[in-house]
Amino acid sequence: MCCFAAALMLLGPRFGILIWWLIDQPLWERAFDTFIWPLLGFIFLPWTTLMYVVVFPGGVDGFDWVILGIGFVADIASYTGGAYEQRERISGYMP
Repeated sequence: MCCFAAALMLLGPRFGILIWWLIDQPLWERAFDTFIWPLLGFIFLPWTTLMYVVVFPGGVDGFDWVILGIGFVADIASYTGGAYEQRERISGYMP
């Protein structure tokens, strides 16, 4: 079940980016000047990219930085959470 949840965590935001981009391309074009930033966001920081598109229309200021921070923490947690849970399986690990 943990592998299934991890797969959904990795697939979820990327699938959301793809669907949202297909539905509302003008919003993505306003949020990003070039195609490289959303592509890099799709690959490396999908939650942060989604949060940026959510807060972009009004400009990024004030509480929007907290929302971007939550997206960034979600990205980092999705990459490091599995390693933390499986730390006992590493030979020579001393808790």
